[in-house]
Amino acid sequence: MKNETEPALPKSLVAGARRIVEATDTSEKVQLAYAVSKAWFGRNLSLGSPTKDGLMPDRPGRPENPDLRAPRDMPKRSLSGKAGRLALIHSLAHIELNAVDLTWDLIGRYAHVRLPRSYYDDWVRVGLEEAKHFSMLEDRLAKLDTNYGDMPAHDGLWQSAQETGHDLAARLAIIPLVLEARGLDITPPMIQKARDLGDEETAKCLDIIYRDEKNHVAFGAKWFRFLCDRQGIRPESAFHGYVRKYFRGTLKPPFNDRARSEAGLTPGFYKPLAPLIG
Repeated sequence: MKNETEPALPKSLVAGARRIVEATDTSEKVQLAYAVSKAWFGRNLSLGSPTKDGLMPDRPGRPENPDLRAPRDMPKRSLSGKAGRLALIHSLAHIELNAVDLTWDLIGRYAHVRLPRSYYDDWVRVGLEEAKHFSMLEDRLAKLDTNYGDMPAHDGLWQSAQETGHDLAARLAIIPLVLEARGLDITPPMIQKARDLGDEETAKCLDIIYRDEKNHVAFGAKWFRFLCDRQGIRPESAFHGYVRKYFRGTLKPPFNDRARSEAGLTPGFYKPLAPLIG
């Protein structure tokens, strides 16, 4: 007998991606990500197309809370005190929720581009892992007597997505190769700080996220190079152009050069940009 809480299976991967991004309830969003991933890897879903299965939404579905604010208005985040720890974990949960939507948007929005099935295999895996990350952090907040939405959050990640919706290569450059790559730089110190303070549960969550993020950046580098090779352009030069055009932040050292290189993001991609931006 089918579990009544299990969401109805969409008719295609594109339709599933759209439903995931549109979902306003975080539990529904996560359950859909699990269900669509299982169906795709079980070869029970066709790819579909944006024209037949619906265009991706301009903005993702969100619950009524959290209150979205400018980054400068966010509470101070730190692992040292309880309030700072809650703010940090809540911020990470919000980032992972955005990552769920960004990944499934990456699947559904560009389905009109001619790509091999392995492209979708890679990003469906990422979409599943981002849902897992959000669930882990949501559970960690619950153990600390807090819920996702109880604290404010910022909206900068989706703004970057909106500006690259017309160009898959630009999206890959900004989301996995800039924003997720930054996670490779800042997560190891957070893991060590959590362990130094005796917060092993948070450290374990961050360990899993860090391990998975290496693969996410690697997939970004793989498919960015694929698209550049198809167009006959140099990946590093193309990356520099996309970052200068679409990324509003700064590329700040220190960089985790080893983890980045292991993921295929060699220093020639990002180091020439560090002194030129900001």
